Amino acid sequence: PKLLQYVVKVLVQAVQLLYTMLRMEQPSYILLQNPPGLPAIAVAWLACVFWGSKLIIDWHNYGHTLMGLRHGRSHPLVQMAKWYEKHVGRLADYNLCVTNAMREDLRVNYGIRAVTLYDKPASCFKETPLESQHLLFLKLAKDYEVFRPCTEPVCPGAEGSAFTQVDQKTGRVLKPGGRPALLISSTSWTDDEDFSVLLKALEAYEQDIEAGVELPSLVCVITGKGPLKDYYNGLIHKLDLKHIRICTPWLEAEDYPLLLGSADLGVCLHKSSSGLDLPMKVVDMFGCCLPVCAIYFECLHELVKHNENGLIFQDWNELAEQLKMLFLGFPTRQGKLHSFRENLRASKELRWDESWDQTVLPLFEQNE
Repeated sequence: PKLLQYVVKVLVQAVQLLYTMLRMEQPSYILLQNPPGLPAIAVAWLACVFWGSKLIIDWHNYGHTLMGLRHGRSHPLVQMAKWYEKHVGRLADYNLCVTNAMREDLRVNYGIRAVTLYDKPASCFKETPLESQHLLFLKLAKDYEVFRPCTEPVCPGAEGSAFTQVDQKTGRVLKPGGRPALLISSTSWTDDEDFSVLLKALEAYEQDIEAGVELPSLVCVITGKGPLKDYYNGLIHKLDLKHIRICTPWLEAEDYPLLLGSADLGVCLHKSSSGLDLPMKVVDMFGCCLPVCAIYFECLHELVKHNENGLIFQDWNELAEQLKMLFLGFPTRQGKLHSFRENLRASKELRWDESWDQTVLPLFEQNE
């Protein structure tokens, strides 16, 4: 039975994890990210008791709200997981969380005091130089047709991609005026992201082009892998699009930040299961100075500033209007898309290591 399977799985994981942790060299601190916290929080606490260490929980979301997406929030397993997080989570010596909204929820509903540590991009997330973009597009074109040029190059033997070409006289990499716009999204293909919203918006965008609106063709790249990928690929294959090409690759780790730094616009469809965490994909996009259209949920404003570094939408119709507004006259017209990118360049937010030093190290120093 499913319930018995789950109980046995948790017990086996608890024994394996505790055995591994007790064989480690004695740590001063054990830092645990939640979720997943069942059984990790209890096991990490036991290891801390054994070692005389301090336990730090980094609350990125609530595990029971993720379980609720599949089973429903009233399911006994979900209620048990909620009780576990609430009571066992109080055993930590220190708590970090990813939004001020979550910090307040932990204080009010869990009796836990936490420090907000916003996710920040790693140093590899930055704008990609044009020459590196060209090499990346040529590499990806070997496996994915959407990165190949739509027409034959003017000069035989000249290397080009859908977005870049080399000037035969100067050898410089250029972006041709009639190129398509590069739209990127990333996902784990799970229940908390409804990609039918994007697909409907793209269909509306296609209709605008057919109606004569001055819009570029689009290449839409959706990266990642997960349980719903085959389902959405099936929907994509049924679309009848002439001006939009969609690709769902799994990228090498070093190529992902390069592609983000080469794109024209990012789209985020992450809806927090708790309404209290923020999408890391948007953090990485902002590190690359890539403007974003993101679907609304309660605390998204702590990351995406509407009409400043991106746009927030409620449904596919609103997203379609935003795509139309942002890409009108692309790439010659410097409108909202350009101003959003300039605002991101000017913001110069902290990187991950700098944020850690400012927020977390004082906790350690206080304990010392």
